[in-house]
Amino acid sequence: MTTQENQPAPEEGEAKRAPSGKGLYHHIEKAWQNPDKSYVGDLLWERLIQWRKEENFLRVERPTRLDRARKLGYKAKQGIIIVRGRVRRGSLQKRKIRRGRRAKRKGTNKITMEKSLQRICEERAAKRYPNMEVLNSYWVGDDGKNVWYEVIMLDKHHPAIRNDPVYGWIAEPQHTGRVYRGLTSAGKRGRGLHNKGRGAERVRPSIKAHGRTGK
Repeated sequence: MTTQENQPAPEEGEAKRAPSGKGLYHHIEKAWQNPDKSYVGDLLWERLIQWRKEENFLRVERPTRLDRARKLGYKAKQGIIIVRGRVRRGSLQKRKIRRGRRAKRKGTNKITMEKSLQRICEERAAKRYPNMEVLNSYWVGDDGKNVWYEVIMLDKHHPAIRNDPVYGWIAEPQHTGRVYRGLTSAGKRGRGLHNKGRGAERVRPSIKAHGRTGK
């Protein structure tokens, strides 16, 4: 006897209730919130071994995190691809200075980047695929040396994208090179545009407009 047969029949005049179950995307998202405490940790251990050997900014067949990709605009249709790339962790590195000066004036250490590693990964992916536009990206793994992101990219010249009511806007000329102007989700976060109200008075219309004092 199934579970539905065990349930009592609704009384007369009572509306039937929909089954209260969690969806697939909910379970995927919950597992990725703490990878070390779920099955994702073991998968990442095996995947990172393979990803270190692969070519950087490699096009993949399907997203690793389906729930995150769908939230950021991914659909399995023509003209949309996923590119997985890695970026070296840490601050900026400058070349060693050969001329004489004090060691403290070389300026080779403790140089903090103004862009996040995610934004750098998106820009490098755009340079690798110049006919595509970056939509968004998300984290998929890291180790002590590198961080891996998957970048959602759209072919703005593809008829399936140009004629789509959801993605057609990216084919317009004002959206060309949007990743280099901080117009992706990671770019807006780095410019402080994910915050509103108190504490965010100097981030609009831009950081530069307020003498770079908004962050």
